[in-house]
Amino acid sequence: MAEKTIAAVASPIGEASIGVIRISGEKAIEIADKVFFAFSGERLADLEGYKAAYGEIKDGETTLDDAVALVFKAPKSYTGEDVVEISVHGGRLMVRNVLRLILANGAENAAPGEFTKRAFLNGKTDLTKAESIMGLISAENDAQLRLSRAAHNGVLSEKIAKIEQSLIAAAASISAYSDYPDEDIEGLDNESFTAMLCEAETALKQMLASYDAGRIIREGIDTAIVGKPNVGKSTVMNMLSGWERSIVTDIAGTTRDVVEDTVTVGDIVLRLADTAGIHETADTVEQLGVQRANSRIDTAGLILAVFDGSSPLDSDDYALLEKIKELNTIIIINKSDLSIKADLSAFKDFITVETSAKLGDGYDRLAAAIAEICGTGNLDPDSAVLLSERQRVCAAKALSGVTAAKDALISGCTIDAVGVCVDDAVAALLELTGKRVTNEVTDEIFRRFCVGK
Repeated sequence: MAEKTIAAVASPIGEASIGVIRISGEKAIEIADKVFFAFSGERLADLEGYKAAYGEIKDGETTLDDAVALVFKAPKSYTGEDVVEISVHGGRLMVRNVLRLILANGAENAAPGEFTKRAFLNGKTDLTKAESIMGLISAENDAQLRLSRAAHNGVLSEKIAKIEQSLIAAAASISAYSDYPDEDIEGLDNESFTAMLCEAETALKQMLASYDAGRIIREGIDTAIVGKPNVGKSTVMNMLSGWERSIVTDIAGTTRDVVEDTVTVGDIVLRLADTAGIHETADTVEQLGVQRANSRIDTAGLILAVFDGSSPLDSDDYALLEKIKELNTIIIINKSDLSIKADLSAFKDFITVETSAKLGDGYDRLAAAIAEICGTGNLDPDSAVLLSERQRVCAAKALSGVTAAKDALISGCTIDAVGVCVDDAVAALLELTGKRVTNEVTDEIFRRFCVGK
């Protein structure tokens, strides 16, 4: 148990009906009893865990506010330590003054994520569940929330644990064989051992395959809307935004610079950039706009390339197609309400969507195409999805170890050589869940959390 008792505001700072100050540590209840006085006369130290008392916060003879104190006693608390949560009126000044009073009576300011770090160190959670918490807090749509909730509920931990247990059992069998080579060790026949390794390999590959789609749902994707002048880029931007974010006129070249917005399309957050029309021009201002548009193409994770379906393609159109042909691109054939004159065969190697952005037609088709190209359409947010780059790296190391063990077994290597590979895979999985992890890694993880969590 950590020696110092920590405290922090656990609710958003600002005007609210209540503000919550959380205290955790060996002296949490003792410190709370110095500032909170129940109207019943009971001391918090005399309450059972999971009990609340109504009273007031006092600084000496001065009453600061009415309050409710909720007591959790170790080990049955979020952190595994004694915890008191004090709820007061949620004004910024009130919450700050109550926190200062608690600190003056022996608590220390909590570092970012320190409550959850203590929960991890005290065995109340593993790292995969802990890493899901910030996703629960910051979720902007239902898919993001479901991804984090599934991990928090242990879906990912359970899948990893199943792989881990089978590999540990295999490592134990290999160790037993090394000590007793003349004995028949259960599970060490080539057929069952290979089958176990193949099952672990498949499970790890599935998790790694879903990582990029899960990352896009969690983090969104930088998206550039590009095309020639007057093909409807700004109208597409406005259709996705739901309001007139970009100025739209019949005059070509209205957009001279990058216009940005963030929107949610289906389950995906798009960080949109409506760029200037890309074309050959002698105008100095337009040239700068074209340069910035090309720069966005180079850095975007998704390209929405807009073409005027009512006009034949020209050299500027073909030059753009050449530039984006190897990129993550959706072709938007706009102005579908007019007769199509563009050569559609030029788009045969791309995902294409016909729209009439001016009429608002094609939004659903475009949303489905975005989900398809980003790989989120087939992702089940309630499944075991890796939530961070750290988790992905650990899973990749585990896969490498399992694959190496399988190949060594098939190629006839000694069982000791196979065992080394299995041990590498187990070590990676233990690091993933936090059962075997350095202080530097845990410090970095929890440093990203908000204070109070």
